[in-house]
Amino acid sequence: MKRKFVAKPEAISSLATEQRNRASANLDRESTLTLVQIINREDAKVAAAVRKALPQIAKAVDIIADRLRRGGRLIYVGAGTSGRIAALDASECPPTFSTDPRRVQFLIAGGPKALGAAVEANEDSRELGTKDMAKRKPGNQDVVVGIAASGRTPFTVAAVEYARRHGAATVAVTCNANSPLEQAAQLAIVTPVGPEVVSGSSRMKAGTAQKMVLNMLSTGAMTRLGYVYGNLMVNVHPRNVKLVERAIRILQDAAEVDRNTAAAALEKSGKSAPVALVMLKTGLSPVQARRQLKKCAGNVRQAIEAQS
Repeated sequence: MKRKFVAKPEAISSLATEQRNRASANLDRESTLTLVQIINREDAKVAAAVRKALPQIAKAVDIIADRLRRGGRLIYVGAGTSGRIAALDASECPPTFSTDPRRVQFLIAGGPKALGAAVEANEDSRELGTKDMAKRKPGNQDVVVGIAASGRTPFTVAAVEYARRHGAATVAVTCNANSPLEQAAQLAIVTPVGPEVVSGSSRMKAGTAQKMVLNMLSTGAMTRLGYVYGNLMVNVHPRNVKLVERAIRILQDAAEVDRNTAAAALEKSGKSAPVALVMLKTGLSPVQARRQLKKCAGNVRQAIEAQS
């Protein structure tokens, strides 16, 4: 049994993300142009840090896709900035990929009110992390991704530990190596972005790295599930004028048809872009196309190729 972790001030102050950044030591005395140039130069380091973690990110994508394919869930958990970034990624999956909101979830210390207000005191509670994760009833079909720049947030570490004990696959996303969060999870994605321009402000480089990683996790998993056709967002849910137009353009490109043909197929499909594309590519009726997609678990390419 692993020893339960309690953060210590001296441990936190030694983290790379908490150090002073020499490149921005005189930030408040610089011209505005120089100030933003410094931030931009530091931001340029983020992609390189993420690049080093690509093998681990790819492993996580495959794990997430496998669990989602089996009917499981992707549950992000974090506090403060990390929790808000998690909420952003989770909330954008339904409109982008037409997924059930229950399939990709987020858990943030302090609950939904923490999205718009600072309630960071909750992140120090292991008890709340365990309690809040227990409410989600994680199991062996789920993946829980813990996100913390420091890798030491008690709420997040405890939540990941609980999920792992109950059979969920667990992933850590952090910017500091050898952290308690990394030790708590089965797979670690570490992006060492170094000191922030404003010392300790992990909403900056660390937050950018986290956003990049979560973009890859959700987009990669949904692509593996067949919700992307080529590089087209074919599972988009056309709920407004802009999205209807986007769906029509996607159908035009994917099926190589004119606008009227694409629009007519979308209408016949009940405004389902995946159904419309299968219809256009295979000649199936709306009912047949829908049935074919169901057989292929929503994988558009598989549904099309099964008819060729």
